[in-house]
Amino acid sequence: MAKVELQEYAKIKPANQPDVDSYVIADRENNHFQLLQTGWQNHRYVFAVVFHFDIRNGKVWFQRNITDKDVVDELMEMGVAREDIVLGFRSPEMRPHTGFAVA
Repeated sequence: MAKVELQEYAKIKPANQPDVDSYVIADRENNHFQLLQTGWQNHRYVFAVVFHFDIRNGKVWFQRNITDKDVVDELMEMGVAREDIVLGFRSPEMRPHTGFAVA
């Protein structure tokens, strides 16, 4: 996912942010992946981590997704099992109620 899907997301240019660019940050050695946006919108500097996920102990840990895209569903469509996905942005107490892995 990191290599192909994030590159595809990085190509999407928001219509309301013509001066904002997207970049894929991939630390393959440590399994950390981000989609970052930087630039200017209405005289304000934009610096946003759009997606962030890690791969730990064979599980995909989603730490952030500030889009309307359901990337978790896309992963499952690609064959990643629900029990191999952790919603890291949910508290450990709430994870058992998400239907995904707890850790």
